[in-house]
Amino acid sequence: MQRNIKSLIGFSMGATDGEIGKVDEFYFDDETWTIRYLIVKTGGWLMERKVLVSPGALKEPDWENRCFPVNLTKSQIKHSPDIDTEKPVSRQHELELYSHYGWPYGDPTGGGFYGHMGMMGMVESRVPFEAAISAVHNEEEPGDPHLRSVSEIRGYRIHAKDGEVGEAADLIVDRHLKITSLVVDTGSWLAGKRVQISTEWIKEINWKSLSFTVDISLEDVKNSQEYK
Repeated sequence: MQRNIKSLIGFSMGATDGEIGKVDEFYFDDETWTIRYLIVKTGGWLMERKVLVSPGALKEPDWENRCFPVNLTKSQIKHSPDIDTEKPVSRQHELELYSHYGWPYGDPTGGGFYGHMGMMGMVESRVPFEAAISAVHNEEEPGDPHLRSVSEIRGYRIHAKDGEVGEAADLIVDRHLKITSLVVDTGSWLAGKRVQISTEWIKEINWKSLSFTVDISLEDVKNSQEYK
């Protein structure tokens, strides 16, 4: 089962003792193409805070009622570290978050519904705990350069081997919240057709020029799966 990220925005998140709030955004790892955090906007019960929740805290989603149940309590959410989601998430913030919830650093699966199957790539790419502590103390790494928001990449230009394809419109995730493909709006050259381009074809991301380079041709794009 695959779903587009936009369709997951607005899902409610239910703690073991009541609703926490609504999913507002997702952060992903641009090396492993795995969702690292769900950003949840709490309701009035917590003065409209935004909190980070790891996919490892999720239980089996209730797709019919658009709800992500989690194995956390409202009290755990209430007393979680304050993190400014408008700024890069630093190692310091991540260490505080993992310490609060009892997640091993670099492995926030916590035995949840997604478990190791959905997070294997992320676990392999994360730095050791000791190195993270050292980076925090030495202020070498104020933010994780591979942690990006989904909304940030919408509108990025997509460049094939022999020309421009269009712009990124959305992301597709599988049941383990692994990002499998980009949804690309091709614009006028394919009469507004939207196509799916596998993340395996992404050769480079240039965050300065706001663009992706993919290792396929325009002809390959024409023949790729249409997104509906």
